[in-house]
Amino acid sequence: MSVEKYRNFIHSDSFTFSLPEVFFGGGNRRPGVLRDLLEERIKAVPAGGSIDWVTYYFRDRRLAEDLLAAQRRGVRVTVTIEKQPRTSHANDAVSEMLDGPQGLGSGFRSLSLPLLSPRFRIGWKPHLHEKLYCFSHPQPVAFLGSYNPSGDQPEEYPEIIREIGDQNRGYNVLVGVNDLGVVRHLVAHARYLHRMGMHGSQRFSIYNNLQLKTKKGRIFFLPRFSPHPVLHFLHSLTPDYRLKFVISHLKGPTMASKLIKLARKGFKVEVLADSSLRRVPSSAEKIIRDAGIFFRRLGGETGLPMHDKFILVDGGEKRWVIFGSFNWTSRSWWLNQEIGMISSDAGLHKAFTSRWQELIGQAED
Repeated sequence: MSVEKYRNFIHSDSFTFSLPEVFFGGGNRRPGVLRDLLEERIKAVPAGGSIDWVTYYFRDRRLAEDLLAAQRRGVRVTVTIEKQPRTSHANDAVSEMLDGPQGLGSGFRSLSLPLLSPRFRIGWKPHLHEKLYCFSHPQPVAFLGSYNPSGDQPEEYPEIIREIGDQNRGYNVLVGVNDLGVVRHLVAHARYLHRMGMHGSQRFSIYNNLQLKTKKGRIFFLPRFSPHPVLHFLHSLTPDYRLKFVISHLKGPTMASKLIKLARKGFKVEVLADSSLRRVPSSAEKIIRDAGIFFRRLGGETGLPMHDKFILVDGGEKRWVIFGSFNWTSRSWWLNQEIGMISSDAGLHKAFTSRWQELIGQAED
């Protein structure tokens, strides 16, 4: 597809959303509800169909075997995962399965994104942090959100779970977009990443810097040369809106200052964050609280990760929800490969509002 055709495709006014499907994990829900959702969708794809995944952690060997079984029955399968996640060996077992002699062949890609400049510190190495799961059947759907299948049964390396958290029991979300045109684009995006070369500049191409616009929102990708879509959108609003942030990772005064700037502009800002001091250091909490911003943490008593990442925007009759894979960290905003969505869909906003009420009811003072 040429650049011009791609541009016209992305900005087509013909895209409309069917009713999105919203699935939450954590709380009183049974453990593994989101991984079981993915398993169910894999098994529903018949010969001649397709499955395209992009994810950061992938440790679930049963899901890996389901994908191999799908390929054996004639499904086109592509899986692209991060080669060097923060917990460096986490993906090794699944990688050996999918890349081995009986694996997916060219359908599997373990991708290590290069530094964009030698001046960047090693700690700033970009990651493939997207979570995107596309299925052609029984109807086309693409799931995006915060969940990656990072658990395994039986669990042979509990130290990994202690490090990254039990995502099969923690707080996560997947949203299923089922508009045919949007799904077609997201499949094309997943396959673009799958065949992407090792040149960091490719991630700043037109495929990442154009947004998929719809009548009820937009899907965007990171990194990009243009301003971050979330802050650009929020600062375009009049400051009489209430902004509720659910944040799993927030690091550094630069990220905290972005929230403070919104509050000083006049927005009523509330923050609910994960209990982990590694993911949300006490220094960041202090900066936010000292600015007079409402701040609570979730997950301390249970030890389960609060991995949701979303923002509720309320302004009378106008409401939006913003969600995706991106964190409030410098690496996530400027270097990682990420996906996000800004939507005015009333059903989505209602679902995420209920989620906020559920989470804030369990938060620590």
